Amino acid sequence: MKIVFTAFNTTKRLLKSPNLFTFFTLPAEKPSTMSSENNSSAVKIGTHNGTFHCDEVVACFLLRLLKEFNEASIVRTRDPKLLAECDIVVDVGGEFNAEKKLFDHHQRSFNESMNSLNSDYKWTTKLSSAGLIYYHYGREVIKSLLGVHAQNENTVSMIYEKMYENFMEEIDAVDNGINQFDGEKRYRISTTLSNRVAGLNPPWNAVKADEWQGFQKALLLVGKEFTDKIEYYISVWLPARKIVEEAFAKRGEVDSSMQILELERSCPWKEHLFAIEKEQAVAENEKIIYVLYADQAGNSRIQCVPASSDTFENRKSIKKEWQGIRDKELSDLSGIDGCIFVHASGFIGGNKTKSGALQMAKESLAAN
Repeated sequence: MKIVFTAFNTTKRLLKSPNLFTFFTLPAEKPSTMSSENNSSAVKIGTHNGTFHCDEVVACFLLRLLKEFNEASIVRTRDPKLLAECDIVVDVGGEFNAEKKLFDHHQRSFNESMNSLNSDYKWTTKLSSAGLIYYHYGREVIKSLLGVHAQNENTVSMIYEKMYENFMEEIDAVDNGINQFDGEKRYRISTTLSNRVAGLNPPWNAVKADEWQGFQKALLLVGKEFTDKIEYYISVWLPARKIVEEAFAKRGEVDSSMQILELERSCPWKEHLFAIEKEQAVAENEKIIYVLYADQAGNSRIQCVPASSDTFENRKSIKKEWQGIRDKELSDLSGIDGCIFVHASGFIGGNKTKSGALQMAKESLAAN
C-alpha cells in the first residue's frame, strides 16, 4: 500500500522557500536596531539573542508548524519588556509556565522531564526548551504533518513517542549537558544535530557577525531533519508495523503452536514484534520463536527471534544438528527438500520453498 504523505510534501515545499522563516532581532542594549525581512506580524515568538542553540531553534521551528504561530515573527532579545510583548517565549525569561506560554528551563528550580510531566512516559532526561514545546505541542505538530493518518490517535501516539525517543531526547540531553554514558569517551562525535546548529553561529572573529542569517539557516536545517524523520516513520516504519501486526494476527493459521510468524513480505520486524508482544501481554511460553519471509532471490528464510532487542542470543536456535550444513547434505540430514543452509550459529536458515522453511521451523520448535 502506498502512503501519500501530503502534509509532509507541503512542508517540504515550504522548507525550500526562502520566505518561510521571517523574524527579527532586537538586541536588549539597542532595541531600536533590528534585522528583518518582515516585522509586521502581530504574533510573536520570543527567544534569546546572542549565540543560538539547537533547542530554541527546534522549539521555534515546531511552533511555526502550528496554525497559531504559522505567520509569527521570531523576536530574539533578552529584554524583559520586549519578551513581555511576545505571545510565547522559549529558552529565556527564567520561568516555566505553560498556561502563560513561558517555556524556559534554565532556572535552578526546573527539573522537568517527560516522565515528571506525565508518568505514562518513561523518559527521565531533563527537558530543554525544545522538549518543553514538544511535550505541550508535539502531538498537534505531528498531526499537522500526518495528513489522513492524523485521524488515527494510536498512530499519532506511536510517532509522537518514537520522535521523542529518537530525535528530541538527544537535543534535551545535549543542551542540558547530560552525558550519554559514564566513563571516559573512546572517541568524539561532532556531527550531531546540536553540533551542526552550533556551527552555524557566526565565528568568534567575524568582522560583521550576522546572527540572523545563521539562525535562519539553523531553522531550515532542523526543519528538514525533523520532517525527514516524520516522513520515515509514516512511509517506512509504519508500513512495516502493519505487516508484522497482520502476520501476528494470523499466526494461528501458520502453525497451531502460535509461535511461528510468516511475513507477507520481508521488512524490519524485530522492533515491531517486541512492541506487539508487550502491548498484548503475550506470555513467555507463547512468544514467537521463528519468523519466515521471502528473501530477494525468491527463496524462503527462517530466522530466530532474539531473546531481546540488544542481544545475539536466540529465544531458540534452529535445530543444532543442522547448524553449519548446506544444500543437499542438509536436505539429506533433515529429510526436508529444498534446504539451502543453516548458519553455523543457528540464527538463520534458508529453503527454496515456503513449505520447506515452515517445516524447518516446526522441527526446530519440536527439538530439545
